[in-house]
Amino acid sequence: MDKLHPAPSNLKSTVWQHFGFCEDKEKGVVDKSHTVCKVCRAKFKYFGNTTNMKKHITRFHSELQERTSVPIASSAGFTQRTLEQVAKLPSNSEKAKRITRSVAGFIAKDLRPYCVVENEGFRSMLQVLEPRYSVPSRRYFSDTAIPALYRETKAQILESISNTYRIAITCDAWTSISTDSYVTITALYITDEFKLTACVLQTRAMNESHTGTNVAELLQSVANEWKIANKNLVLVTDNASNMAIAAQLSKFPHVRCYAHTLNLASQRALKLPAVSRLLGRVRRIVTFFHRSTTAKHQLEEKQKQLNLPSHKLKSDVITRWNSAYEMLERFIEQQPAVCAALLSPELIQDMKENTEEKTVIREIKRVISEDLSRRYTTVQETNLLHKCASLDPRFKALPFLSKEKREEAYKTVTTEASSLQEEDKAKEQENPEDSTVTEASNSVSPQPKVAENQDDRPSTSTGRASSLLQCLLGQTFSDASVTPHHQSAHAIAEEEMTRYLGSPPLSLSEDPLNWWHVNKVSFPLLSKMAKRYLCIPATSVSAERVFSTAGDIVTAQRSTLTPEHVDQLLFLHKNLNLAI
Repeated sequence: MDKLHPAPSNLKSTVWQHFGFCEDKEKGVVDKSHTVCKVCRAKFKYFGNTTNMKKHITRFHSELQERTSVPIASSAGFTQRTLEQVAKLPSNSEKAKRITRSVAGFIAKDLRPYCVVENEGFRSMLQVLEPRYSVPSRRYFSDTAIPALYRETKAQILESISNTYRIAITCDAWTSISTDSYVTITALYITDEFKLTACVLQTRAMNESHTGTNVAELLQSVANEWKIANKNLVLVTDNASNMAIAAQLSKFPHVRCYAHTLNLASQRALKLPAVSRLLGRVRRIVTFFHRSTTAKHQLEEKQKQLNLPSHKLKSDVITRWNSAYEMLERFIEQQPAVCAALLSPELIQDMKENTEEKTVIREIKRVISEDLSRRYTTVQETNLLHKCASLDPRFKALPFLSKEKREEAYKTVTTEASSLQEEDKAKEQENPEDSTVTEASNSVSPQPKVAENQDDRPSTSTGRASSLLQCLLGQTFSDASVTPHHQSAHAIAEEEMTRYLGSPPLSLSEDPLNWWHVNKVSFPLLSKMAKRYLCIPATSVSAERVFSTAGDIVTAQRSTLTPEHVDQLLFLHKNLNLAI
């Protein structure tokens, strides 16, 4: 590497900190016709000015700018200002766009107000991170940056859901702090890799009455806007009558949230006169310790003396469950709708009266059992739950059903699976160019078992003769030997169901979707059915949890947010994927 000589002292520009001249080895003198970058050794023709050098620093070594000062002459004397003051990042530069997008993502994911970009601390932080970046105004983020990020994320979700077999949507209404009524729609579906994916589709202001008809119209508009009307939608909501009517008018299969069902049953039991009196006494005790600092201190001391963990007394809240129910809610939130089919008969069985128990306990069990027994009684909902249970390899034995109902559930799944096969064949005939792509995945002929240690077999002297025979007669006899035995779609589905039921059951700690991903080749028809039914959640908690998020967005200081901005911020908060 040639030795670099520093610039002469008469060259005053500080850009010479990063440039020098090479030595002409032939002549033994410094070659001042070219300058060389000390960082990357780039060589430039030198015409007596520093324009090319400054451009090189700005383009390739921007980190050096904040350490490079450029003297600027003025009428008052000699002043200095830095290169980054001269060369601010253009707003349309790639780096500026990335920073602006990152700030927009920060606002959406961390539920920050738009005005955060005007805060002194935030601007000071960005000035340290990138002095050349000029922070846009809050209006730019609310009117341009956030909507652009929303459109980008929406396009990604539209692409993700375009190839799904079925989508389950949850729906619930809530009221903001500014007394605006909203309805949030979420979607759940299973990807080709058998991953359960959840996303928020939209949040819409609904100022008219929340009748079943109005909710049905909203659901239809959602299906059309997101192009999912042909995705065999299933609606999962609470037990409100308007939601049941909306599902009926929209002709969507309807599953009632099991968490809400348990809540209703427990609340009904808590309203029993004997239980209400007991809870009243408990509330008065808790209130006493909450209002008296002396009593609270004495309670803590007594717990220490008895070597008990330090606990605070908590009172029940009518709109929330106690800790035991909250744990159950978190569990069933992560499970498919099969939990509703399993837990209801199990709980009803456990609620049988025991003469050895106290009267209050027997009354609580009776009320809960009665309330649960009158739920999930419609034929459509019951059949749907039974299908979900039969397609879950953990619960496929359906022990909670009689033999006749078990056989009926298996038969229903088999019939629907064969129908799917016929539909796929019809689509292939309509689109022959796609048939070659799906031919392997839709192949239903039995595959011969590969002999063990086939590669370890010793070669024989007949190998060459076998090769010759293959050349002469292979086309005729090989084709005949591999010709698949054409079965009807229903026979194929029955054969798959028989093998599926005969396979070992999955343990309760295993993931059923992972099991289907591993065995989708062995059960091509039933694996498609699994995608159609195991995406249906047991609860509508995903929509209800939006309430707490919305409370952090529509606050008292931000009560004037438009419904459009509320929709965009909630959507991005739940769906935006920030690469870290």
